[in-house]
Amino acid sequence: MKPTYSIVAPIYNEIENIQPLYDRIHQVMDPVDGHWELVAVNDGSTDGSREALHELYQRDPEHVRVVDFARNFGHQIAVSAGMDYACGDAVILIDADLQDPPELIPEMIDKWQDGYEVVFAVRARRKGESWLKVTLASLFYRVLYRITDVSIPLDTGDFRLMDRRVVDAVSSMPERHRFIRGMVSWVGFRQTGIEYERDERHSGETKYPLRKQLRLAWDGITGFSYFPLQLATWVGFLIAVLAALTIPVVVYLRAFTDAEPLKGQATTLVSVLFLGGVQLISLGIIGEYLGRIHSEVMRRPLYIVSETLGIDEVQAKEHG
Repeated sequence: MKPTYSIVAPIYNEIENIQPLYDRIHQVMDPVDGHWELVAVNDGSTDGSREALHELYQRDPEHVRVVDFARNFGHQIAVSAGMDYACGDAVILIDADLQDPPELIPEMIDKWQDGYEVVFAVRARRKGESWLKVTLASLFYRVLYRITDVSIPLDTGDFRLMDRRVVDAVSSMPERHRFIRGMVSWVGFRQTGIEYERDERHSGETKYPLRKQLRLAWDGITGFSYFPLQLATWVGFLIAVLAALTIPVVVYLRAFTDAEPLKGQATTLVSVLFLGGVQLISLGIIGEYLGRIHSEVMRRPLYIVSETLGIDEVQAKEHG
């Protein structure tokens, strides 16, 4: 039976959360009118999550679909794979840590039935997260909103419902450095948000430490803005103007005054180090964009699937 709703959950070392996630989704979706499926993408887990997902499929083959990656490819790639394999008319993205409550899904479905093609969840409050993490996340969303031409909603993650047309449009976008929430905003369609209070992680450790968060933020910025390149140009122009204005001042001070700070090589050394630092930063920014071009040109597949459960042969051929 073709499902009406597909719930996509990327799984990476979430063995303690798999059963609670399934139980809560089952409880929420059973009263909903329409067949549903849970597409769990095992992103190279090493803690027994793969076996737990296979056991879950054996118990409920009607609703559970499993996609096993050959190795860990990353959260955004796992989400993309889930969207590729999902068959529903509406696709809901949700993380396995249960910080995003499945109980919000019926309200998303109501909005979808009202005619909205994207229903995203807005984090009004975040439980159990440090002040630093909340502040950095808030700053990132506001900076990204200012420097891109795409209107990415503030304080949102990947937890959202998307119509089949939106899913097909996003899946057709071939880039490797994926920032799903930005891509969904870029394709357009009618979108609306629902506020909610984000819970603490149910169990286990976060799979998004600061390093990965910064990497995702950089992918979002470089994927939807040329601002870093423009910033390097503006900084270079500003330094050139300041240097041009400083030259006559330095000549005057050396010729007509006895200014001690201008004697010796200290001023020259500091200026050279400063300019060298600006040049290296600019080269680094250019290198990041060139690296993205290089990875796109190689045209490697986004992910490699080692095994699927509950996926029909047509889907397997399309994505295998």
